Amino acid sequence: MILSTLLNMNFTLLNFIQSSFHWSNLLQPQFYIQHGGLIVILLVIFAETGLFVGFFLPGDSLLFVTGIYVQDIMTNFLNYFGNNIHVNEYISLILLIILISIAGILGNIVGYGFGFKVGSKMYDWKDSTFFKQKYLKQAQLFYEKYGVMAIVAGRFLPFVRTFAPIIAGIVKMNKSTFVFYNILGCFAWVGSMLLGGFFIQKWLMHLYNFDLTKHLELIVIGIVVVTTFPVVYKFAFAQKKI
Repeated sequence: MILSTLLNMNFTLLNFIQSSFHWSNLLQPQFYIQHGGLIVILLVIFAETGLFVGFFLPGDSLLFVTGIYVQDIMTNFLNYFGNNIHVNEYISLILLIILISIAGILGNIVGYGFGFKVGSKMYDWKDSTFFKQKYLKQAQLFYEKYGVMAIVAGRFLPFVRTFAPIIAGIVKMNKSTFVFYNILGCFAWVGSMLLGGFFIQKWLMHLYNFDLTKHLELIVIGIVVVTTFPVVYKFAFAQKKI
């Protein structure tokens, strides 16, 4: 059964890789959900919070939309282990929060380890498609202002959440302190985003018969604007002061 499950998961990843792809798909959370399901969601969250090349991935909007599709995502995932496995939507929600949080926690640990080992050399790197100096500097400014709370608050800010653990590693933050705030921040971020998508969808459907699944593009744009603006503003303001 284990071998069959692994083969099914590998088949899902293969389908995701071979799916009709355009670079704009990387910014669309529904693309990851439809073509890869929970496995790809976990990989995206791990990459965005642990690998500096993942700064462009849609973490916030992906989690919010995941909250909307909680039942479908968990049902499809459980099908790897058998066709008759079923859990209600609230248990599915809890399981997804735990699994995705673990992926984000592990991602930050990898980022911290990278920063601890070689992160200081990143300040000499040149900009490329997969690396931007300005995002590293944004994370550093945010960390210098908020200290260890940057590990928690930084989870809610694009770019910052990718580079904050690396900065923590560079400055040699105490490991036990980092792990504590890492776990706290990840569960707060993942939990709030999934719960938001899950309950807002229910609330709007119940009161107004308004289905968020038919307006995902607007949701994504709204989340990107709301979460990105504070980072851009703070960084631009800091640059002027300098």
